Amino acid sequence: MTYVVTRSCCADASCVLACPVNCIHPAPGEPGFGQTEMLYVDPRTCVDCGACTTACPVDALKPHTALTEAELPFLALNRAYYDAHPHEDRTPMALVPPQRRIPAAELRVAVVGAGPAGLFAADELLRYPGVTVTVHDRLPTPYGLARAGVAPDHQDTKQVARLFRAVESQPGFSYRLGTEIGRDLHHEDLLREHHAVIYAVGAATDRRLGIDGEELPGSASATDFTAWYNGHPDHSAAPYALDGERAVVIGNGNVALDVARILTADPDALARTDISDRALAALRTSRVREVLVLGRRGPAEAAFTLPELLALAALDDVDVLVEDWPADVPADATPKTGLLAELAARTPVPGRRRIVLRFRTRPTRILGDDRVTGLAVARTGPGADDGTETTETIEASLVLRAIGYRARPVPGLPFDEATGTVPHDLGRVRPGVYVAGWIKRGPSGFIGTNKSCAQETVSALLDDLEAGLLTAPAGGGPASGGHPDAIGLDGWRAIDDAERAEGRLQGRPRVKIVDREDLLAAARSTAGRRPRGA
Repeated sequence: MTYVVTRSCCADASCVLACPVNCIHPAPGEPGFGQTEMLYVDPRTCVDCGACTTACPVDALKPHTALTEAELPFLALNRAYYDAHPHEDRTPMALVPPQRRIPAAELRVAVVGAGPAGLFAADELLRYPGVTVTVHDRLPTPYGLARAGVAPDHQDTKQVARLFRAVESQPGFSYRLGTEIGRDLHHEDLLREHHAVIYAVGAATDRRLGIDGEELPGSASATDFTAWYNGHPDHSAAPYALDGERAVVIGNGNVALDVARILTADPDALARTDISDRALAALRTSRVREVLVLGRRGPAEAAFTLPELLALAALDDVDVLVEDWPADVPADATPKTGLLAELAARTPVPGRRRIVLRFRTRPTRILGDDRVTGLAVARTGPGADDGTETTETIEASLVLRAIGYRARPVPGLPFDEATGTVPHDLGRVRPGVYVAGWIKRGPSGFIGTNKSCAQETVSALLDDLEAGLLTAPAGGGPASGGHPDAIGLDGWRAIDDAERAEGRLQGRPRVKIVDREDLLAAARSTAGRRPRGA
């Protein structure tokens, strides 16, 4: 028997550290780590000890005998990686670096951003005695996209929260949630009260299409739509046009597949997840029967990962189809094109909801007067190698752009408009100011990618500490006293307890509290409360 990495892999490499025979790759320090879609178990050298399953925070590793029918393709996928990358010269790696010594004096660090990047940075810092870390976030709840971005039907991926709860429990950790830097506190306040500040603010906005009609009602970003169905307090009450039979998603990354899947999912199945109750009520009355997912390039260049495509193809109550397979693309070019070609050959089942993937199609205009009625597109025909395009109008009542996230400038820090990142050297903006996560490297990688990213940034910070380049905090400013509505760790745990308690009553992981005032009220009550307005 061999263990198999499945769809929910977060690539944080906890399993690599746990494996006694070094059979999980790519490992930190190896080519491909942080760029591959997932990690892989070598079936030739796995000794079936199960140590990896204990270490995995998202239950991605399973014995091959326990795979569901939908997960069986992952057995071949793991094996295929080693056919291409044998790793025959590998030797067990010393993946845990020797503990470095830091000056005995207390080190105080502020982390701005309570998503995976910020919490991994806090975890790296708290490995050292005498370090205290205060994590700030403008939202009343932590975990960033792990809470508000991962689709509710991917509960296995959301189990990464177990890691974050362990980070929160460490001595020296504290929260100041519901605190916006630039409004409640300022960059100068943080610098005055800490030796260093790490910005891990992510990429909070989305890229624009830049075409006519983009501002019409019924045209929105998949980023906002995802936040809506996940109960993000800034988006929980947003209206979406679900009264038409077709929706169009522009872009074909993993977020596009998530959105298409949620729009076509059985509401009764979603009711067993932590989806926002407001979104669930809207989806119960939705008339959407088809979601068309458009990609500018061909099947071989599709941005979604193979694990996510495998999961989509395995849906048993929704037709997943590929429209007009390009004759110039060999079906066996890659595992991804092979699966897409299989989907292109499928026959739709009458009456089913469906997701249709279409390639070599670009939007030119969103149509409508007072709301979206359709989308004008230009298409490069199957097999056309001369760039010839045809135009077409697609009827739709909802158009969602899913063409990538983009960061906002951080007050007080330089910003590269071209890349949407803060310029840095290994995470160092200047001594005392650092970046981690998407604001550092752009919106790329997976949840676990933030771990190695944070390690690099914290290493730069500790180098500056050892070199005497950090200024001791003065203290006495607003960061230690002001903003009475800031939510600490006890407040977050009260929110968490309240959501989980309501979830147990309904047979769900949690029922999210989605209004800011209700979140604040729950945070103030150590006994928790039943959520209102969810």
